[in-house]
Amino acid sequence: MHLKIRHRTEYRYETPVRYSIQELRLTPPNVAGQEIEKWRISTPIKASNSMDTFGNTCSVFVQESPYTSMMIEAEGEVRTQDAFEFIDEPKAVSPYYLLQQTNLTEPTEEMLDYFSKSLPKNNSVDAILRLASAVQNAIEYSPGQTNFATTAAQSFAMKSGVCQDHAHMMLSLCRASNIPARYVSGYFFAEESPNLASHAWIDFCSDIEKGI
Repeated sequence: MHLKIRHRTEYRYETPVRYSIQELRLTPPNVAGQEIEKWRISTPIKASNSMDTFGNTCSVFVQESPYTSMMIEAEGEVRTQDAFEFIDEPKAVSPYYLLQQTNLTEPTEEMLDYFSKSLPKNNSVDAILRLASAVQNAIEYSPGQTNFATTAAQSFAMKSGVCQDHAHMMLSLCRASNIPARYVSGYFFAEESPNLASHAWIDFCSDIEKGI
């Protein structure tokens, strides 16, 4: 599939912002099954690029002049294959690092009790997919009910949320089951809805032994 992507992030403030540091991860990687044909990021000030520990291109710029609005755009063309080929590549960070809960993922006793029968007993793909189905059935997809700061526990209490909340809950329950997992954001294509916001899901580690 040949995809053309345009992503726009716009900030508006009631009072001037006098100083800010923007750290962007808006460049998709070249991986098996995904080839980046061209990609460009537009920022108000020239950004410097580096590679983070997980292999993501990180663009950073510092805004030192007061401003009340800012526009950041990323656009380009990506060619994908129908099936991705997952390759085990060495990483600089141990997967065990991804067992740490955060404020957004910290589970409550109520959450763990509710999903007790769905918690994965191993780190197989089938076990994680069963957990994902349980989360999807429990948390109704309801845009506008949550925001970027909503925690997994809050979404669970409301029984509603969006992809970000599903991802936070999956991270919470995977990590509680001693399965390393991390948050991922990107895009998906739906022919009937050409103008979509970004999407969120998780990566989990399926190639290490349990019993941490």
